[in-house]
Amino acid sequence: MKIILLQGNFPEKYAGTRHNVAFAFADFFAEKFGVKFVEKSKFQADLAEISLNDEKVLLVKPRTYYNETGFSARALCDFYKVDFRNDFLAIHDDLALDFGVVRTRKSGSDAGNNGLKSLISVFGEDFSRIKIGIANDFLAKMDSADFVLAKFSKAESEKLPQIFEICESFVVDFSKDKFENTKRSI
Repeated sequence: MKIILLQGNFPEKYAGTRHNVAFAFADFFAEKFGVKFVEKSKFQADLAEISLNDEKVLLVKPRTYYNETGFSARALCDFYKVDFRNDFLAIHDDLALDFGVVRTRKSGSDAGNNGLKSLISVFGEDFSRIKIGIANDFLAKMDSADFVLAKFSKAESEKLPQIFEICESFVVDFSKDKFENTKRSI
């Protein structure tokens, strides 16, 4: 079994924001498999189960705030007895990467990402992640907190499906235990 935790802020007012790009990918991916997310309060998360390459995969959208996702991750890994070093994947936005760039890492620091800080506080740094770049020219002109909570431009929104296809290919690699440090862009 694999667990894929997608980071974002849950209240609907955050839908469509840069910080919730992983939630948007979760919805895109679940729709491809014809599954819906179901709330599971004991994990403080919405879950959807798919099968990928004969592997059971649990997609997780925590109902906590972005910087508290470690609770859901730990509860799920403990309950399902999943080894976070090999069978847990976090997907999140990344301010250090330009929009259109997707990078994978098998471990690493939080790089100032509060969601990763929460995950690292429960697991340490040795877990896989997919980083979705969200930076653009407006980042230098705005406070980073305001930037991540801003909506994507129309032009960016139109490119999200291409970015999600890249993310999907990395998720498939993860399901096949072929996940490596790499980077791709549209």
